[in-house]
Amino acid sequence: MLFGKEHVKRYEETDGAEGHDWQGTTALILTTTGRKSGEARRTPLIYQRDGDAVLIVASRGGDPQPPQWYLNLSENPQVGVQIEDDRFSARARTASDDERTRWWPLMTATWPAYDEYQTKTDRPIPIVVLEREG
Repeated sequence: MLFGKEHVKRYEETDGAEGHDWQGTTALILTTTGRKSGEARRTPLIYQRDGDAVLIVASRGGDPQPPQWYLNLSENPQVGVQIEDDRFSARARTASDDERTRWWPLMTATWPAYDEYQTKTDRPIPIVVLEREG
């Protein structure tokens, strides 16, 4: 099973032929800029589309603290995205409350564990919208 750095490596080397389809769902590679280091940080994440919107969830398995990639894009919303062989720049934003209400069922249909993760934390788990630039 692909996970973490190995997942990123195989995904990038194969243009997503290995790693896009993952455990019954789909994954992309998100590249953020480290808010302390300034270095590129690549993370494989489950995603879903709704029209032109690409959606990811900042769950961290229901941890009270959000994932590092979310903290990074909160400071610098310019990100890189790779979906299979499609690599593009995007601007990331946290979905509004209304958008989250609408998209949460889509995301839990994609990865049902998100509902369980939400029960583990008091923070509303954000949905992040990746909007393609250019």
